[in-house]
Amino acid sequence: MPGAILFEFPDLFFTGLWLTVQLSILGFVGALVAGTVVALFRVSAIPPLRWLGVAYVEAFRNTPLLVQLFFLFFGPVRFSSDTFENIFRAGAIGMTLYHGAYVAEVSRGGLIAIDKGQIEAARSLGLSFVQTLRYVQLPQTFRATVPPLGNIGIALVKNTSLASTIGVAELLQAAEIVESRTFRAEEAFGAVVLLYLLLTIPASLGVNWLEKRLLIAR
Repeated sequence: MPGAILFEFPDLFFTGLWLTVQLSILGFVGALVAGTVVALFRVSAIPPLRWLGVAYVEAFRNTPLLVQLFFLFFGPVRFSSDTFENIFRAGAIGMTLYHGAYVAEVSRGGLIAIDKGQIEAARSLGLSFVQTLRYVQLPQTFRATVPPLGNIGIALVKNTSLASTIGVAELLQAAEIVESRTFRAEEAFGAVVLLYLLLTIPASLGVNWLEKRLLIAR
């Protein structure tokens, strides 16, 4: 049974679960920040910023995440002399950059959807460009894009499994180690399925709750 093997190898599975949670949180927060900045570049009136935003989105959205992880790990940049730290940082940065491209497109759509009359009204009241973004545009953008951003977050949790290919000891690698020791593949990978569901189902319910809460607040 998948549940039984979890408690036969708690160190491997729960350490893998913790690393998956860390990768997911760091990757999603980083993707939100990077994606929001790139979305602002995409709608900027300054052509070089728009071009930079387009280049980022096209580069990271149209190449496989697996290739990006290998490039970050085996490429010319080394984040640390410590192997574990280097592997983990490469995984976290890869999750951030790849999913940031999708966040950028979702956020850009939210920014474009805001009525221009609101922006003009804000500027006529004396709000600066930054204040207009902070108080008018970005709050409405995040409210409108909760469902797609939630979907990106859930996809990111599942995509952390690719970090095992560069050596991050997350859930999938834990299952592979257990399977190699016991040859109980169905139980090992079944346990990982349960742990992923433990992460993704509450996240999905949380997104639905937040969407309804923001809809009521409107």
